[in-house]
Amino acid sequence: MNKVFIAPRRYVQGPQALEQAGALLGALGKRVLVLWDAQVKGVTGATLLASMREAGLEVVDVAFAGDSTKAEAARVAGLARECRADVVMGVGGGKTLDTAKAAAAAAGVKTVTCPTVASNDSPTSSYTVWYDERGNCLGFESWGVNPDLVLVDTAVIARAPVRSFVAGMGDALATWLEAEACFKARGPNLAGGVATQAALALARLCYDILLEHGVDAKRAVERQLVTPAVEKVVEANVLLSGLGFESGGCATAHMVANCLPSFPECHGLMHGHEVGFGLVTQLCLDDDLPVERRNRIVDFEIAVGLPVTFADIGLAGVGRDRLARIGEICAGPGSLCENHPFPVTAGDIVNALLAADALGAARKEALGV
Repeated sequence: MNKVFIAPRRYVQGPQALEQAGALLGALGKRVLVLWDAQVKGVTGATLLASMREAGLEVVDVAFAGDSTKAEAARVAGLARECRADVVMGVGGGKTLDTAKAAAAAAGVKTVTCPTVASNDSPTSSYTVWYDERGNCLGFESWGVNPDLVLVDTAVIARAPVRSFVAGMGDALATWLEAEACFKARGPNLAGGVATQAALALARLCYDILLEHGVDAKRAVERQLVTPAVEKVVEANVLLSGLGFESGGCATAHMVANCLPSFPECHGLMHGHEVGFGLVTQLCLDDDLPVERRNRIVDFEIAVGLPVTFADIGLAGVGRDRLARIGEICAGPGSLCENHPFPVTAGDIVNALLAADALGAARKEALGV
């Protein structure tokens, strides 16, 4: 199998990056469909629209319906075709961006993602994660190309809820551990091949930045500050995690995370929170992981506020009978859990979930949390 590495065409990050939107978008087209919700427009609209008007761009304003469903993507694609847009630009969180990517692919136009939260690694990827109208995850789909532009304004992100910033660290923290598992198993990445050395190095850099700067960055974002630590962690959450997961590969952490939305109690979680708990599960599944390294990862999750127990994700007291469904899905054909250098059974997954809850509780007790 070939080694394959994919990436967005251009990535721009910094405070007040939105002020450059017009010039950057002008290189891609003249008519831009902007997909966002009312709250995001209220935060970014004045700066973004002024920059685009100054560049002489025509803007088609479309309100996002709220979830990345196939029906919503089809609606937005239809509007893009109807107005003859050159570019579909998603502004907001991961579901808005995923819908914009799908709509742009269907309409055959260029894609721009502009995350207003650093809560996941959707902005750089070629993928859309699909949900149904009840919020259940239906899987994911690649459009074969990454966004033409990823525009990240760190001043906007620093003013977003801290909870979303922490969720992004949960999504990013798993990147190296999952890429490492795939590499050991010689498993496929999500780019249509196996990992390059570049992808592995970027995934490891993502992990190292989080452990070194994550706590400091969270403290700064709690005060709505853009600091060097915040810039580094935003890059880890958005760029390094995006490149690392797509060109490195995913494993149990994401497979468990994709199952959790099927529990009504978990619907209040963000994707990165689910991945955070999924990673603790993966750590308890791996028979070749030093205890010191495992504990350091869990302790970091606790320090920044990621969920590490069933109680943290709304499933306090959950039993094996309800967890069995996750085990069945994770052990099924085509599961990301196949990307380990050892076989994974449904029973293994259930045991790892229960062990993760116990480990999280034990580390909290040891840390006095």
